[in-house]
Amino acid sequence: MVGGAPMSLTDGQGDPPLAPRGAAEAELVGARLARQDIGAIYTSPLRRCVETAEPLARALGITPRVEPDLREVFMGEWEGGLYRKKFAEQDPLALRMLAEQRWDVIPGAEPAGEFSQRVRSVLTRIAAAHVGERMAVFTHAGVIGEALAQASGAEPFAFIGPNNASISQLVVTPDRWVVRRFNDASHLEGA
Repeated sequence: MVGGAPMSLTDGQGDPPLAPRGAAEAELVGARLARQDIGAIYTSPLRRCVETAEPLARALGITPRVEPDLREVFMGEWEGGLYRKKFAEQDPLALRMLAEQRWDVIPGAEPAGEFSQRVRSVLTRIAAAHVGERMAVFTHAGVIGEALAQASGAEPFAFIGPNNASISQLVVTPDRWVVRRFNDASHLEGA
């Protein structure tokens, strides 16, 4: 929900644009990452990720690659902003979802096993296409949380809730995944 109204949907998923603060944060993360040796930029097809990637793409002269499997976990009946509302109200189903650490407690949500496999597959594909390179991947909190939980062997929701425009770093090799950094938002201080 945006201002009490349901947000726009793309392929059934909430797809709001960045708010002015989000656009400012995108500029800051872009400026920070532009100092890195980045060989490729990937983004979810959802508008907020595409818009967040734009400043970095512009600075580096790289055209981002849109990867559908980087989209956020599908929230079923709670898409379009209802998830945030239910969570804020401490809805019993939201509390159950947290206790069980499964998105698919929500009616119609993406099954946990399918989401886990989708995240693993897309990140493995991206890493295999860029061996020895650093990539910037613009995705969502659920995807970030799932990837880092898989890499660390942590519980499914251990890394849920990174700040918007924060940086998490994952090293992906054919043999293992390693978490190097989570929720680094130092570039946003004072913003």
